[in-house]
This record gives sequence, C-alpha cells and structure tokens, in this order.
Amino acid sequence: MAAAAMAEAATVRGRFVVVGGGIAGVTCAEQLALQFTEEDVVLLTAAPLIKAVTNLKQVSRTLEEFDVEEQPSSVLERKYPNIKVVHSAVKELKTDQQRVIAENGTHYVYNKLCLSAGARPKVIVEGNPYVLGIRDTDSAQIFQSRLVKARRVVVVGNGGIALELVYEIEGCEVIWAVKDKSIGNTFFDPGAAEFLIPHLKSDKPETSLTCKRTKYTTETPSKREDCGLGSALGPDWHEGMNLKAAQEFSHCVHIETECEVQRILLPEEFQMLPVPRSEDSATAGTADWPVYVELTNGKTFGCDFIVSATGVVPNTEPFVLGNNFDVGEDGGLRVDDHMRTSVPNVYAAGDICTAAWTPSPLWQQMRLWTQARQMGWFAARCMAADHLGESIDLDFCFELFAHVTKFFNYKVVLLGKYNAQGLGTDHDLILRCTKGHEYVKVVMQNGRMVGAVLIGETDLEETFENLILNQMDLSAYGEDLLDPNIDIEDYFD
Repeated sequence: MAAAAMAEAATVRGRFVVVGGGIAGVTCAEQLALQFTEEDVVLLTAAPLIKAVTNLKQVSRTLEEFDVEEQPSSVLERKYPNIKVVHSAVKELKTDQQRVIAENGTHYVYNKLCLSAGARPKVIVEGNPYVLGIRDTDSAQIFQSRLVKARRVVVVGNGGIALELVYEIEGCEVIWAVKDKSIGNTFFDPGAAEFLIPHLKSDKPETSLTCKRTKYTTETPSKREDCGLGSALGPDWHEGMNLKAAQEFSHCVHIETECEVQRILLPEEFQMLPVPRSEDSATAGTADWPVYVELTNGKTFGCDFIVSATGVVPNTEPFVLGNNFDVGEDGGLRVDDHMRTSVPNVYAAGDICTAAWTPSPLWQQMRLWTQARQMGWFAARCMAADHLGESIDLDFCFELFAHVTKFFNYKVVLLGKYNAQGLGTDHDLILRCTKGHEYVKVVMQNGRMVGAVLIGETDLEETFENLILNQMDLSAYGEDLLDPNIDIEDYFD
C-alpha cells in the first residue's frame, strides 16, 4: 500500500501538458492558459529560464516583429496563475498511457500534449573542445567568453547565425567558410549578397551594449549541459553581448566560398602534414594555433576555435523511442494542418516539427523564431478546438511566408517565394539596387508577384504583401513596377 501511495503521489494529472520553454512552447502554454482559465497547464522545460515574446508589433497582415525576453518561470506563473512550470527534462514518453516521465521522477498524465522541445546545433564534429555550436543562451555566453582572447575564429555555415556572427565579431580575424557560391544562400540571391559584402569590410556604427531584452541570472542545474534542450536564440540575440576580442580593428573577415571542412587538426597533426598549404602566411609552417581547419578547397587555417553554424537537428529524443511517430526527412515530427502528430492527442510546434500538410503555394517552413511563435499559438488553438469538439481552419499566417529580421544592420523583409523556391526556370526577376541604401528584388510568375526580398528601409513590405496575396496581374507594368520615381504604395493601395 505504501509503495502504491508513493507511486500515486509522484503522478500529476492535467488536461494540457506542454514540453519546451522556448518561443513555441511558452506561446502554446500562454494561449491555453488564456482559453482555459480553470485548467492547469503544465509546462516542462529543461532550461532554467523560459523565453517570452514581448513588444509584439503587427507590421502588416502577415509580418510580425517582436522581442524575446529570457525570464524566470515565476514571471510567467504570476502572469498566468494556471501555468505550472516544471524545471526538468523529459526522460521518457509513453504515448500508450498518455504519460510524460520527467527526469525529476514525476509522471505527468495528459489529455493533450504539445511537444515544443526545439532543435540543437548540427555540429560538424561532436565532442571536439575547439568546435562550438551556437544555438541557445548558454552556448552564446560560452562563445562570448572564448572570444575575448581570440586572435582568429573560423565560422562554418551560411545561415542566420553565421550571418549575424561574422558581422558582429570585432577585434579578431574571421575566416568564414561557406559551402555555397555566395553568402546567405538561405536568404539571399548572389546580387543581395554582393550588396551586403562591403559592410563586412567597413567599420560598424557605434552602438550601445544596452540590451532591449531583460536579463536574468540563475543557478544552472548540474545536468543542464547534458540535456541538449536549450531554447533557441530569439531575434537580436547578440544585443547586449560584447562580441569584441582584444585587437583594435573592427571587421576583418575573409570569405572562403564553395568549400566545407575536410578535417580538424591539432598542432602536432598539422606539423606532420608534408606540405602545409594555406593562403595565410601567418599559418603556413607554424604551429602556434590551438587548432587548424583544413578545407575541401585545399586551404588550411589556424585559429583559436571554430564556430559550427551549419543548421539544426530537431530534438525528437526521447520522444520517438518506443512511440509510433512519423518522422520527416529532416528529422522532425510530421504534423498535419492542425499541428497533430501521427500519435493521438500529441501535437508538435516549432523547430521540433515538420509541416507535412500540402502548403500554400506561397508558404514554406523555415525554422525561424517567427514560425515558432505562430506554430505554438496555432497548436494551442487546435488543441482547444479538439477538446471542445469544434472545427478550425488553417490559420492565415500559413498562407504567405513572411519574415522580418536584420542582417549587417539592414532591415531585411522576406515574402513568399523570395528566392524562387520550387519555381525552376518558370519565373522572372525585377531588381532595384541603390548602393549602400537599398536592395529590392521581386519574383514574378506569369505576370504576378510571388515573392520579394527587401533590404533597407524600403517601406514596400505592406504593398508587396498585398500584391502577392491578391495575385494581381502586373504584366502591364513591367520594369516600371520598381521605378523609384513612381510612388507604388499610393498607386496600388
């Protein structure tokens, strides 16, 4: 009887359980708490701090801007008294029993479960002390501490984190290795890349290190570093961080395109190379660097450490073990247009999931903070509708891909098939570029706008969003569509 009582005492029953303290998980928990004020919502998070969306601004119908604040769970619990935050990673998921077993030993029995555990860096070499993946706040702080004394850093990757890093790092050399022909291939065409590159060679404008997000400190649990489930960095993650090394110059970036890491060498291994090959005379024939990177283009560079920014892997462990989840080619949990996984009563949102429904012709999934918020919010609505026996349509935010961010101190807006994704040769491009000021590209198909890239303060995002959504035939305008002497906003609005 005593054993049975102890087992029962370690079991918590709740209608809604959410796993993950990142943007998707917190947004999902908040929405559920608002809709079901009399129900407890359990939020399990491996990280000591949760990520909250603040200062949400609706830029246009589909474009959103917001800040991300790291907060103690007490802030969230004060705002939503029916949210119960549990600081523990998940040890096991038993979907046949609708039971989540936490590392702290407690069993959480759910009616509806949302998995929002995010993703972890796809590090080029696991376990190498000289290779650092940047994904969550902990790893960003480790990077900051190592940068202080660095003379040279090799950054590998071509996504958002890499783009931000190479611009923000000051006071040390940066060797940037990208596998594509141009930088920012995920976001830009070669023309946009050429527009941005000069800003890597110029001094940055003076900025304050005051972060617009609130900072909190906490004692990190001893097992935190082993769980690998830290919440993803939000927008402007580097604000308030001093990413400056000891040397006195601003930007010093050397770009190596169309190459990947062949191998990583310690000094004694580098010394054994028959003919060390490098484009850098400071590296050739010396062994005064802690580590060396040999690239597939035959060049070798010494450095203090390597930043691996080569994408992410969805955090599906330990959820898939022993459970019948459908998993996508990218490793994410496949979800339908109601954010449901293949397992009854289990939903998924954010970086952990793979959108498996037939998408709108103008939308694609990208593991970005904007989509994490949208998916978390919509997953909560779908869980609520299912619980109440109501029907719900796919939210409008999935009609058009829309993302606003900042690269190299420029505002960047991406709309629809901004890089002509999936269009093959069946499209035309119209460009407008003013050096140092703006870069505008629209993707046209059969006379209709299907995508756009806006770099700089163009004020065209709302007009172009409407043109893409309305699918107006613009054939008659041709190149005049981007004529700077025509006030296009007034013309079409």
